[in-house]
Amino acid sequence: MSNQQTTRQQGGTDLASAEKIEIGLDDGGIVEVVLPVCSEIGAPEAQAAAAVVRSMSGGRKRPVLMTVTGVLDITDGARAVYAAAETVSAFALLGESPVDRVLAHFLLRATPQSVPARYFTSEAAAREWLAGYLRES
Repeated sequence: MSNQQTTRQQGGTDLASAEKIEIGLDDGGIVEVVLPVCSEIGAPEAQAAAAVVRSMSGGRKRPVLMTVTGVLDITDGARAVYAAAETVSAFALLGESPVDRVLAHFLLRATPQSVPARYFTSEAAAREWLAGYLRES
C-alpha cells in the first residue's frame, strides 16, 4: 500500500487470524482497501472495514481503491454493506484474474448508480480514474 496511514482490521470469525483486511489512506486522499487473498468476505468483515473507512474519511466522501485479487468469495451480506457505503465518492475495484473480475462485477452490480464504480487490472489506471473524484469530495 502506498499510504501514509494504515490500519489493519479483522472483523468477524470467518477470517483466519493471519488474514486481515488492510485499510489505509494514501497521501492523495484515496482510501485503500485490500481484501485478504484466499478469504471469504462476509457481512461481519465488511462491516468492520466500513467502520474503519468511515473513521478515516472524517465525514468527507472519498474515492476508494479496493483490491479483490485472490479473494475466494464475497457474500450477499458483504455486498450489501459495500453498496450502502455513505462516505464513498467513487469505487475502483482492482484485480488480476478472471475470477477477480467476476467478484468485482458482483460488487459493481450492487453499487448505487449515484456512485461511479469501475473494475481495473492496472493500479495506475485505477488511481488516475479515482483522482478525478478527489476534486469532487
